[in-house]
Amino acid sequence: MICEFVRANRYLHLSVEKFCLPIFKFGRVLSTMREIKVKGTSSMCSTTVSDEESQIPQSESISDNQDSPLGVKFTPEIEKKYVHRVYDAIAPHFSSTRFAKWPKVAAFLSSLPSGSLVLDAGCGNGKYLGLNPDCFFIGCDISHALIKICADRGHEVLVADAVNLPYKTDFGDAAISIAVLHHLSTESRRKKAIEELVRVVKKGGLVLITVWAAEQEDRSLVAKWTPLSPKYVEEWIGPGSPRDRNSPSSFKLESIPETEENSMGHIKDFKDLTSRSEDDSVASNDVRNINNQQEYFVPWHLPYHRAEVSGASASALENGLAKKDDKKGAVVYNRYYHVFSEGELERLVFGMENAVVVDRFFDKSNWCVVLEKTS
Repeated sequence: MICEFVRANRYLHLSVEKFCLPIFKFGRVLSTMREIKVKGTSSMCSTTVSDEESQIPQSESISDNQDSPLGVKFTPEIEKKYVHRVYDAIAPHFSSTRFAKWPKVAAFLSSLPSGSLVLDAGCGNGKYLGLNPDCFFIGCDISHALIKICADRGHEVLVADAVNLPYKTDFGDAAISIAVLHHLSTESRRKKAIEELVRVVKKGGLVLITVWAAEQEDRSLVAKWTPLSPKYVEEWIGPGSPRDRNSPSSFKLESIPETEENSMGHIKDFKDLTSRSEDDSVASNDVRNINNQQEYFVPWHLPYHRAEVSGASASALENGLAKKDDKKGAVVYNRYYHVFSEGELERLVFGMENAVVVDRFFDKSNWCVVLEKTS
């Protein structure tokens, strides 16, 4: 990360050059760049981003070899379109709804020794930065708009990707990733993000990770989400997705329309969705797939009075990234989510030689784990 970041009155006057890795550019090199300076109360971080997007330059589409060391760092189009661009567009409104601290996360941060350096990967609006006044916090997020909100509040932050954290190995004493991994669209990228969290903490350091659970306590919420069809998952997400890319599917390349039923097991006019099916056995298999659904579009309703008429929302409407809901008086954005089944988070850690799970729990419809770095 290209940074000029000086800690003026805390953490021993360390500069970012002491802990940031050199910036690596993946994919095509953009000819025009601009420098965005993000200021905290006593610091400044200058991050080079493209004019085309307010984020680290990424490839235009997913790599053919997602599991390669280089390919896993390429951002799939579905994440750029339905995560990065959406959060940039809804940042102020999203931030206004994110102020309550989860007790379990607050307890974890409060338990850390005095003087600990905590790295918050995917810090959002920074609601956990500075929660423990005896610790030092550095936050990062892929959304420039959210990082600006953090910086305006005086936090030490920078724009960065969860699968390519800009910190040197063994730098922090602890790290947190709160409600972030479910926005990564392949298993290899989710695993890489965990590896990065472990890499950047010291031996003995703790890492807290929380993700949305497939086992939601309020099933009426799930009925408002749009399941992604298996074919959509295969074509958009590619290698590393939960389904075998070569497995047959009777669905067209589109998301399944949101249903009016409260139960995911009863979908209206299901035959209309499986018109390409040639027999009832294929249709029944697809019903089971929907009941086991883990890939969703989750709507965010941005009220008209909060939408920038000539800004991001107008562009999103024009490009089809969002739609108007006049009944609710809102611009509706879809956010990509991969919800985690029980045990899935732990399985991503399994096989890592330098980390162990020291705690796991289910809290507010989230699966959570605490890892300890062992070497």
